[in-house]
Amino acid sequence: MKNSSQPIPEQLEQWLGAIALGDRSAFTALYTATSPHLFALLLRMLKTRSAAEDALQDCYVKVWNKAGSYQQGRGKPMAWLYSVARYRALDMIRQRRNTVDVDDVAETDLLSTLAGAVEVTSAEQQADDSANLQRVAGCLEELSEEQKRALLLAYYEGYSHSEIAGGLDVPVGTVKSWIRRGLLALRQCMGLAK
Repeated sequence: MKNSSQPIPEQLEQWLGAIALGDRSAFTALYTATSPHLFALLLRMLKTRSAAEDALQDCYVKVWNKAGSYQQGRGKPMAWLYSVARYRALDMIRQRRNTVDVDDVAETDLLSTLAGAVEVTSAEQQADDSANLQRVAGCLEELSEEQKRALLLAYYEGYSHSEIAGGLDVPVGTVKSWIRRGLLALRQCMGLAK
């Protein structure tokens, strides 16, 4: 079983402080401890290994240059790192969006994104991924059209809540509610709810 625990916040804060002063060994330690987590997020959002690798490199360049902008009292260091990665992925998605129409997105792409399916390495893994995709497809059918659309726009296309609200001509609170309820329903349907 692989270790997926989050790095210790106090250690991350120390490394970020040292990185802000130009400490390369602190940067290496931070990268080693956090890059698997950021890469997993980027891979889910960008869907290809090469795009995720490019985004990861960009993220750590930003971390090196902006480590001094991290403020302890404004949030946990891992949340700050996730936000750096997420914003980079969203930038890449928005650049790509000019060539992709939301209505042309294949449902299998959405299912793959929501199921967390990534590169398949074996026939057994492929069978597991296929079963997960079928479960997600069934669960998606239980959502309202608004929930499905909001989830697609937020998690596949990378739109912010306010962008979705503007595009669908509804209040931001409504979009947040659709997404929150849709995710809760998916978690419950997939047996992931606590």
